[in-house]
Amino acid sequence: MELPVTNRPDFLAGGEPARLIPITADSAREQKSVSIILAGLRSVLELRQSLLKSLNVRVGTSATLEAWTEVVFQNEDKQAVKQKDRPDGLLILRTGRREWRALIEAKVNNDTIGEDQLSRYLQQAKTHKLDAVITITNQFVALPTHHPVKLPKNATKSVALYHWSWAFIRTQCQLLLKNDGVQDEDQVFILSEILRYLESDRSGISHFDQMNVEWKDVVNKVKSNASLAKTSDEVQSTIAAWHQEQRDLCLIMSRLTGSDVSLKLKNDHRLDPSMRLKDDADAFCKTPVLQCALSIINAAADLEVTADLQRRMIYCSMRLAAPKDKQSTKARLNWLLRQLKKTEPAGFFIRATRPGKAETTYQALKVLRDSPELLESATSNTAATTLEIVYEVDLAAKFSGRRVFVEELEKAVPHFYQEAGQLLKAWTPPPPKISKTDVELKTQGEEAVLEK
Repeated sequence: MELPVTNRPDFLAGGEPARLIPITADSAREQKSVSIILAGLRSVLELRQSLLKSLNVRVGTSATLEAWTEVVFQNEDKQAVKQKDRPDGLLILRTGRREWRALIEAKVNNDTIGEDQLSRYLQQAKTHKLDAVITITNQFVALPTHHPVKLPKNATKSVALYHWSWAFIRTQCQLLLKNDGVQDEDQVFILSEILRYLESDRSGISHFDQMNVEWKDVVNKVKSNASLAKTSDEVQSTIAAWHQEQRDLCLIMSRLTGSDVSLKLKNDHRLDPSMRLKDDADAFCKTPVLQCALSIINAAADLEVTADLQRRMIYCSMRLAAPKDKQSTKARLNWLLRQLKKTEPAGFFIRATRPGKAETTYQALKVLRDSPELLESATSNTAATTLEIVYEVDLAAKFSGRRVFVEELEKAVPHFYQEAGQLLKAWTPPPPKISKTDVELKTQGEEAVLEK
């Protein structure tokens, strides 16, 4: 049940406690959404633990959380107050004598937070010795430590900046409920009601549903072999949109599997989103493909996703090390085929990779079920060391559709995982064995010693 309201902090001149059932105008969806989610954080222990854990903020069972909306600071600039240029919320987490405080600024629908507004809130947080600013919009980022708004590095020198997408919050609610992650029955009910609101069309919350406006032009340029500049707006926007879609894929797969699905990122890219954007734009201009890898808990391998703009194809794949206890490619392939007995073969292929410059072979799953020897190489006797199951989707002219591309991609990835990925198991070497002969010899040797 909702906790009793505490007194407003001394450094605030105005602000209302966050309410689970806010009394606001029907048009004030932003204010309503912020109030509901902040009140939910106060009310449901596991929800605040889950969300704040993503910011590396630990919430113990004895910690208390205050949540305020429409906050106005003491000694605030009168012009800012008049223009209602104020943050949407404030969180205060108290653990013993320690406090962690964060400003909240949120947008719904297609609204975004501008650089100027965000800079002012960071300055407010710095002035009032707050720890962080958290933004919540429908924009997606790879990690909460990344941010959709580019700011100078010194802007966050003394105040941390984080970002949650509304879809990320919704997914955390879904995972907690799906996995029985909330112990108290009353809090389960509260979380269910919060999720019901977040899933409603009236909440203003959406998922990433289309690529950038330059997408069609970029696809056509690639098809006609026209050059692309890595610093151009069209390339930068395409890579930024792809980064958002990667995150949306993770959230979709998280909801479907009931577990956390994350992006596999290089450490440099995890720490520096601007470097990630720069490197990915550079790689894209050299080879016009969009790629990512999803890490799924307990899956046999990462789920790799590739969108090839030249071929206008989508590929989903998982790569397994071939079993070393089998000598031929055919025998190693049969090990994989046994795992894929229930897979609907349409669109599925298997690739066998061999060491060095030895030939790579590629055949349809349907064909290999009847003739596994077709994956053998005509030019090399070396057995395959890696077997990769691949799902192909040929979009042809539909590939350049901003919305169609995203829709098809978000169908392809779950289909691949359901039909193949979740069935796969990595090969593990068998345990060493003691032969019966060795035991008998050892016993005979011990008896001979005793006789002497």
